[in-house]
Amino acid sequence: MTNSLRPHGYQRSPLPPAREAEPTAPTPRDEEAGHRATAPPTPSAPAGQKPKQRDAFFDNAKYLAIVLVAMAHSWEPLTDTSRTAEALYMTVYTLHMPAFILISGYFSRSFDMRPDRLKRLITGIAVPYVLFEVAYTFFKRWADDDPTYDFSLLDPWYLTWFLVALFVWRLSTPIWKLVRWPVPLSLAIATLASVSPDIGDDLDLQRLLQFLPFFVIGLCMKPEHFQLMRRREVRIASVPIGLCALLFAYWAAPRMSSAWFYHRDSVQELGAPPWTGPVMTLALFGCSMVLVACFFSWVPRRKMWFTALGAGTLYGYLLHGFLAKGSRFWGWFDDYQWLHKPLGEITVTVIAASVVTVLCTSPVQRAFRFAMEPKMAWAFKKDPAEQARSRTTTAA
Repeated sequence: MTNSLRPHGYQRSPLPPAREAEPTAPTPRDEEAGHRATAPPTPSAPAGQKPKQRDAFFDNAKYLAIVLVAMAHSWEPLTDTSRTAEALYMTVYTLHMPAFILISGYFSRSFDMRPDRLKRLITGIAVPYVLFEVAYTFFKRWADDDPTYDFSLLDPWYLTWFLVALFVWRLSTPIWKLVRWPVPLSLAIATLASVSPDIGDDLDLQRLLQFLPFFVIGLCMKPEHFQLMRRREVRIASVPIGLCALLFAYWAAPRMSSAWFYHRDSVQELGAPPWTGPVMTLALFGCSMVLVACFFSWVPRRKMWFTALGAGTLYGYLLHGFLAKGSRFWGWFDDYQWLHKPLGEITVTVIAASVVTVLCTSPVQRAFRFAMEPKMAWAFKKDPAEQARSRTTTAA
C-alpha cells in the first residue's frame, strides 16, 4: 500500500572553475544554493575591468532543481491514486534536494569565520528562517483553521528545515576541511542518525544529519568533477539509467514507503528493523548520487532564457510553499476529482512549474528582498578590515 505520510549538436565551452575565495560578498540570494561561480570584482579593481559573470551552469542547475521541487510537491496529493505519480514522485525526491545540497556544499568551500561571511550567513539564512517560520505559522493558523498552532523556532515547519540545515552545515565547513576522511565520516554520522530515534524533532536534526553527506560531497568536489559529468558518454548513459530508475520506482511504489526519501525519521519511527538503517542510508545515498550525476550531465552550460532565474531560487523555494500547503488545506484535490486523471496531473505539473518560475523572477525578488536579503547594517559592528578597504577605495 502506498504510504500516506508526506513532508511538511552545439559546441560548449568548458565549465569555468569556481573561485576559492570571495573578495567581496555576493548577494544573500546566493546563500541558498551557491554563490557566484566567479568572484565579483574587488572595490579596488582596475578601471575598465569587466565584472565577472555568474556561471550559467550552476544557475541553470538551481532553476531546474527548484522546478523539480515544485512539481514533486504538486504530485504529492496524487500519489495515493496514481502509481505513475508515485513513481515520478519517488524518483524526483531521490535527486532534487541532494542536488541542491551538493551545490550548496560546493560553494561553501571558501567559508570561514570571517566577519563579512558570518554576516551573510545571518542575513541570508538565519533571518529569512525566522521571518518565514513566523509567516508559515500565521498561514497555517489561518488557512488550516488551526488558531492554536504554536510558534516554535526549534521545530521548522515544512520547507524551512533547509535553512536551518544550511546554517549548521556551513558553520561546520572548517571542520570538514580539517578531517582526513570527510565523506566516510559524514556517512557514518548519517547512518547513526537513521538508527537514533531519540534525536527528536528539534531543528529537524534527523534531516540535517541524514542529508549531511551530500553537503560534504559538495565541499570535496572540484570543477573537473562537474566536467566529468558533462562528458558525452555520461549523458548517453544517463538516459537508460533514468528510465531504469523510473521503472524501478514504478515497481516499488506499492511496496515501499516514500517516507524513506524524506530522511526525517529514524528506522524505528518508520517501523523498520534497525539493520535497515545502514542498508537504506547507503543504498539511497548511492542512488541519489547516480541520479544527481545524470541530472547534472544534462544541465545546459550556456546561457538560457531561464538562467537569470537561478539567482532567485530561494524565493521560489520558500514562497511556493504557501500555495503547495494551501492547496491541501483548502481541499482543491478533493473538490476537483478531474485533477486525479492524466490530463489533470499534467495540468497540475504545468501550473507548479509555472508558479515557481514566476516566483523566481526579478519583480518578486524586489518585492520580498526585505525578508530574503535584509541589509541590517544597524545590527552589526563595523569590521576594521572593511573600513580599511573602504578608505583605500575612496582614496583611489
